[in-house]
Amino acid sequence: MNFSLDQVSFVLGVDAGNTKTIALVADRAGRIRGAGRGGCGDIYRSPAAAFAEIERAVGDALATAGLRADQLEVGAFSMAGADWPEDFALIHEHLRERGLGRQQIVVNDALGALRAGAPNGPAVAVVCGTGIATGARAGDGQTWHSSFWQEVNGAEYLGREVLRVVVRAELGIDPPTTLTQRTLDVCGLPSVEALVYQQSARNASGLHYVKHLARVLLDEALAGDSLARALVIQNGQALGDYALAAARKVGILTEPFALVFAGGVLRHPCPLLADTITACVQAHAPGAIPMQSRFEPAVGAVFLAFDHLNWPVDSAVHRQIASTVPSTELFAT
Repeated sequence: MNFSLDQVSFVLGVDAGNTKTIALVADRAGRIRGAGRGGCGDIYRSPAAAFAEIERAVGDALATAGLRADQLEVGAFSMAGADWPEDFALIHEHLRERGLGRQQIVVNDALGALRAGAPNGPAVAVVCGTGIATGARAGDGQTWHSSFWQEVNGAEYLGREVLRVVVRAELGIDPPTTLTQRTLDVCGLPSVEALVYQQSARNASGLHYVKHLARVLLDEALAGDSLARALVIQNGQALGDYALAAARKVGILTEPFALVFAGGVLRHPCPLLADTITACVQAHAPGAIPMQSRFEPAVGAVFLAFDHLNWPVDSAVHRQIASTVPSTELFAT
């Protein structure tokens, strides 16, 4: 049977992060009808720039779907920078003014990732991409997200740590490391001195690819470099500490819960980071069950829109989402 667009209900799910913003338009059956991508959607970088990128991503998704914003039943926004009450007030005001859905819901981006990876029940999500986020949910639906409670981490932090290790190794403070040549190759520089100059000289342009060094770090850790492995383990233990804190905040530390991994850094083939987080968490919460998120956080935002409308998110919806969500190129960092 054929239906016109006016006979079908649609929702919008948006994941706005520090590197990219992804918007997905889905129908009630779970079919992704439109997708769009923008840049950084974190209002802490620049509210005006963040909202412009969100509107760009949403506009592209609507155009692909052949829809107007006022045809969306709900817009669900999972956003980096949705931290304090005034942040939510600012975001809601902007979304209402732009009419991005007849109703709008806003959550911190940790909770969108949590919904994508664990559909129900007690869970903790550890998100490690350009930045980091940790979210937790109890069986009764109570949630908590780490926001500014959590120390700086993620790809940008790891990239800076790689630079620090490379400089220390060059000076003989730390032993030689394969990170040195890999870092020089990525930065296109001939020596560590040139690397230091590029970071610090008065007229230098700086390094623009620091976050990409996180991939170098994990590559070399996988290959067995001792300094790279030590740095990954240190980072994993820190992420594990905050996962435990999140579990304590919602009272699930002593019961089984899903430990969901999401974000580009945790999708790297090197298992050391996820394994370290798991070991740290299970030492205090043996019921934690580690798993990679099946869906991207933007799909979690779509699910939150479904939840808001009391639409079922069952296996049939999962199948439709999985078969119609765009290729991984849309989500690539």
